[in-house]
Amino acid sequence: MLKADLHVHSVGSHDGTATVDEILNAAADAGLDAVAVTDHDEIEQSLEVAERASEYGLVGVPGVEVSTADGHLLAIGVEELPQAGEPVADTVERVRELGGAAVVPHPFQRLRHGVGAVHDCDGIEVYNSRLLTGIANRRARRFARRNDLPELAGSDAHIAEMVGRAYTLVDGEASAEGIVDAVKDGRTETRGRRTPLTLSLRQFAARAPGRVRNALLSFFPF
Repeated sequence: MLKADLHVHSVGSHDGTATVDEILNAAADAGLDAVAVTDHDEIEQSLEVAERASEYGLVGVPGVEVSTADGHLLAIGVEELPQAGEPVADTVERVRELGGAAVVPHPFQRLRHGVGAVHDCDGIEVYNSRLLTGIANRRARRFARRNDLPELAGSDAHIAEMVGRAYTLVDGEASAEGIVDAVKDGRTETRGRRTPLTLSLRQFAARAPGRVRNALLSFFPF
């Protein structure tokens, strides 16, 4: 079984702070076998991680977190950006055309752009380490099991220290393609730990400038 954190953000995300090297070092230190950088509508750093992961004894899986018209969707195993702003059903189809797995992250957390109940997808993130009460995670797990959907866990790390706080055990070949195939087949198990409050506060502080910038741009789109 491979330990894979398939939901990590880098400096390629507007709210991420970790460099490629910091993520790869953190993933190796956490004892992971594979990692995917899934930046918001950006793929440059993810492709670099996929290319350089072997230097750290890791499998690098390319990917992106797509901002669909209905909320966020993880495209795991793609090397090309799906178009943002499209309906989630169309984006799922496009991810599959690109050879990837379409996974719904934090589906029932509307404040984090969860898309809610999506039945036609390749997996559901049932454990996201950034939690307060765990209610949304439990709801996601119940939904996945009722609908016989593969279950995944991810750290949703936006700082390097969070990488590997949650991960998916994947029963597949040690390659990006093998991991994608295993996810689609449901050969997964989830493991996770709550992100400590201190790390959550650090992440919030790191993301604050981006939030302020985005808020200003919404009022003054210059």
